[in-house]
Amino acid sequence: MYRKTRPRVLVAVSLFIAVNIVLTRFCSISTPVVRLGFGFVPIAVCGMLYGPVWGGIAGGLADIIGAVLFPIGVYFPGFTISSMLEGAVWGLFLNEEEKGRWRLAAAVGINRLGIGLCLSTYWLTILTGASFAGLLTVRVTQTIIMIPVQYIVLYQIRRRISKLR
Repeated sequence: MYRKTRPRVLVAVSLFIAVNIVLTRFCSISTPVVRLGFGFVPIAVCGMLYGPVWGGIAGGLADIIGAVLFPIGVYFPGFTISSMLEGAVWGLFLNEEEKGRWRLAAAVGINRLGIGLCLSTYWLTILTGASFAGLLTVRVTQTIIMIPVQYIVLYQIRRRISKLR
């Protein structure tokens, strides 16, 4: 059912990118420093199904295409790097059929704490000139909200994908 033929993978990854752009740009709560939404789901599912390379490619392309078509602010390549890393982490930790909850917890932790909180906050300090500590205190709220949301949503999705395989 999930044969990794080239045309099928390209079409599926393209659809994941499109859904990510819609969820991120139109169906999320966004401020200049915080974004709450479900844009992570298509990239995480892409990583689950096709691995870290396709997850990273989908994350990066979704960020670039979304920034070009529907700009929220100035394009900054650091956020594209963060998006690529997030997609790669989803694929690296969730691509295996092993159902260990620790893999999901590790993926959410790395993406939310390491990439979302630390790296993306660093990109914002470069972009805005604001202090890292000042931005970090604001972005901690986003992280506290999104860690359990991402874990619960991806746990349910992963269970359903495991049943399909």
